[in-house]
Amino acid sequence: MSNSGKLENTICIKYGSEPTPPHASDKVGIALQTLHLAPLNALRHQPENGTSGWYIWGGEELPSSPDFFQPLHFSHLIERVPNLVPYLSLAPGWRVLLASGQEDVWFDQGLIQNVG
Repeated sequence: MSNSGKLENTICIKYGSEPTPPHASDKVGIALQTLHLAPLNALRHQPENGTSGWYIWGGEELPSSPDFFQPLHFSHLIERVPNLVPYLSLAPGWRVLLASGQEDVWFDQGLIQNVG
């Protein structure tokens, strides 16, 4: 197992999540234009149709614009958000907020409830 894999497993154990790593070819929704803003946020819905379920953005608020997120293969995240990658094995329903000296990780049932 790689050091990265060990760190991801440690994060899942720490928070009580079943490790559910995305495949390298899975896509995430990412707001590249906001990654310079703090805090760094991520949330995970259920994966479907080649997506990992992860949405990643920087800043205090999640804009509602339909074109806010762009698709990016999971394998490219190590270049864009290396400090977030160890958290991305958390199962659907988890949220992450990272800022200088701050790590908030919590489960949000609303992310995985069936709609309709």
